[in-house]
Amino acid sequence: MRRKARRGGGRQVELTVEQLGARGDGVAHIDEQAVFLPITLPGDRVVARISGERAGGLKAEVVELLELGPNRVEAPCPHFGPCGGCTVQHLDPAAPYSDWKRGLVVQALQHRGFDAGLVRPLRRIEPGSRRRMSLTVLMQGKKALLGFNGRESHMVVDLQTCLLVTPRLRALLAPLRAALAERLAPRERAEVVATETGTGLDVLITCAARLDLQAREAWAAFAEAEDLARLSWRHPEEESEPLAVRRAPKVTFAGVAVEPVAGGFLQPSVAGEQLLTELVMGLIPGDVDTVADLFCGCGTFTFPLARVARVHAVESDARALAALWAGARRGDFANRITVEQRDLTRQPVQADELDGGDCVVFDPPRAGARDQVIELAGSSIPTIVAVSCNPNTFGRDARILVEGGYELTEVTPVDQFPWSGHVELVAGFKRR
Repeated sequence: MRRKARRGGGRQVELTVEQLGARGDGVAHIDEQAVFLPITLPGDRVVARISGERAGGLKAEVVELLELGPNRVEAPCPHFGPCGGCTVQHLDPAAPYSDWKRGLVVQALQHRGFDAGLVRPLRRIEPGSRRRMSLTVLMQGKKALLGFNGRESHMVVDLQTCLLVTPRLRALLAPLRAALAERLAPRERAEVVATETGTGLDVLITCAARLDLQAREAWAAFAEAEDLARLSWRHPEEESEPLAVRRAPKVTFAGVAVEPVAGGFLQPSVAGEQLLTELVMGLIPGDVDTVADLFCGCGTFTFPLARVARVHAVESDARALAALWAGARRGDFANRITVEQRDLTRQPVQADELDGGDCVVFDPPRAGARDQVIELAGSSIPTIVAVSCNPNTFGRDARILVEGGYELTEVTPVDQFPWSGHVELVAGFKRR
């Protein structure tokens, strides 16, 4: 199979792709320098044009595909390639894909001196189950582009479909695009976060436009027409405000209903959330009495933990914490849960505050929890359970805990972001 060259400058070289990189790009080498080639796979032989530098090496574009390597399949999505949302739809979903995803965790841990044997087989969540999508809107004249940013680009790929999200979210794309085109001004930009909850879709639009009465009524009519649970609007410098609340959006954690914050963080899929919860609870000793749930959000792990222990839930986002506490009161958990608003990045819970507790669960953002982990390493907590969406920062944090006297007992990778270089994990630590 040969593909025609595109015109343009830059040094052209013939390369054979050797491996798949962490972002899903193929990796070849020139004089021991890595060259990253999007939409290629190991074994592909290509003519490539060097287009610049990036962290870890050179970036290039494929001018001509001379020979296909093994393990390539037809990408199922019509937007694959230009869209930056998925990078490896063309990789065989059987063993090569799973090995690559697990390998991202293995590589990050080996870089910090851990044994690959600690990493269990990959647990996968299937495409089509993602309950949350974050979209960019760009008005071009009277047309609204609605979708994800292109690969390494600020251009918006106008999505007609998305195979990652649930059918209800997929069905929202066309009517939402039409409504945005009718109500936004030329060259205006916006961001949309849409979440499928147990009571319907919860949609937040962030835009600098100010809404008059007519616009508010039009958006309320849109919420009615599309049977949204809630539709909210947010100016970038202000808190969100509801334009229509037809039903309170609800998510359920361990049987407790919680009303999430508009646009707030949730695990991407219900199946992924359930799997992460299963893995976390499997690492909690049966005799625990107290657990600290750090970076608790609106209670993903708090409520399952509260069924077996008393839980102190700590979170910086006041609105998420308020949602958790309201759910705790409604679910009759107020006597088993305490809450604390605290920025754990700037003001971590100190080691002496943790002493006397039985277990800590922490689920930080992608940057990890370096300062908090330093305090954990100095504590006497017998059991620590970590949830991470970034194997590299987890590896750093895990090394701090081990040097502080903990043993890393196991790591389970979870693929909640199919066809991408993102992978989550759950890990257990025991005080030696």
